[in-house]
Amino acid sequence: MPGPIQSLARAAAILRLLAGGERRLGLSDVASSLGLAKGTAHGILRTLQQEGFVEQDPLSGRYQLGAELLRLGNSYLDVHELRARALVWTDDLARSSGEAVYLGVLHQQGVLIVHHVFRPDDSRQVLEVGAMHPLHSSALGKVLSAYDPVAHSEAAELEREPLTARTVTDDAAFEGVLDLTRARGWSADLEETWDGVASIAAPIHDRHRMTVGAVAVTGAVERVCADGEIRPQLVAAVRDCARAVSRDLGAGRF
Repeated sequence: MPGPIQSLARAAAILRLLAGGERRLGLSDVASSLGLAKGTAHGILRTLQQEGFVEQDPLSGRYQLGAELLRLGNSYLDVHELRARALVWTDDLARSSGEAVYLGVLHQQGVLIVHHVFRPDDSRQVLEVGAMHPLHSSALGKVLSAYDPVAHSEAAELEREPLTARTVTDDAAFEGVLDLTRARGWSADLEETWDGVASIAAPIHDRHRMTVGAVAVTGAVERVCADGEIRPQLVAAVRDCARAVSRDLGAGRF
């Protein structure tokens, strides 16, 4: 197994030093604290500064953590706020629907599951927090692709793999699915990702009316559907849950 990359390890050490020490540190302070040559420390600091992770005071020349690092930290916190706000509502949705509930966010070219409530029965289930669901076929992915421009771009660039016989892979057909999702405010996955499994998802918005995630109910087709159609009461329950979480995030009424 390859070892750590020395330059990255040193950059991480500098960021930790700036985070844990005085508000601002000079080049000599950084170099001596970490046992680095001044030239080495200066090169790393300059690169971190160019990327926005470090800022240099123009008067003193001392360094401090930069705004980009704060932005990344806030992104991490936003996911945890989303999960915290959704806990009660997703538990209620699992109880009322009798099915598993997933909370997902866009991550790279997929949907990262950040919260999973088990189906409320005695069946054996596996926790899927940290799992990735596909953007192009899952209900969560289609909702994010319909409402989030970044997710849409990611989905558009994907080579849409046919995961089952029902997976939509054609570009025009996929865009039609997203149009339908926006028109009705929710999306479905009827055996498009896994045979025998159906899912319904709705978008979650924050105080800026930005789509920050999606919530879905997932279960066996015969329970989620009736006569080949999604059960309307499940659609209503998922949408109510998404609206409730959105309100708790400050989005107001949709």
